Amino acid sequence: MTITTDTNKPALGQQAASIADHAAESATSAIRSTQGVANEAFDRLSDKVEDARSQAGPLLNRLTTQAEMAARRSADVVRDTSAQLREKAVRASDTTVGYIRDEPVKAMLIAAATGAALMALIGLLGRSRRD
Repeated sequence: MTITTDTNKPALGQQAASIADHAAESATSAIRSTQGVANEAFDRLSDKVEDARSQAGPLLNRLTTQAEMAARRSADVVRDTSAQLREKAVRASDTTVGYIRDEPVKAMLIAAATGAALMALIGLLGRSRRD
């Protein structure tokens, strides 16, 4: 049978403390290593985001410029088409006035026939909706 003396107890306590200190140092080292890896990953991600941002800026500027140019072209087309329609309406009005001036009786008969045809059409549409 072995008898334990009090002299072994401090050595065991020192070993336990040494193991605990070593474990704490290992945990601290692992935490620092993980922090370093995480910081590097965040730095790389930040660089990639900055690259994407720097590339997106000129692209957005180019798209904005193209959209503005398309809007200007559309406005020009609308303006030109509007002017052409105005010119055609003025010509049609002048032609109509000239025809009425040259052929007043014929113009009156055409107007009366057109009015009668429109009234007949309205009458037919009114009846078909009531039925």
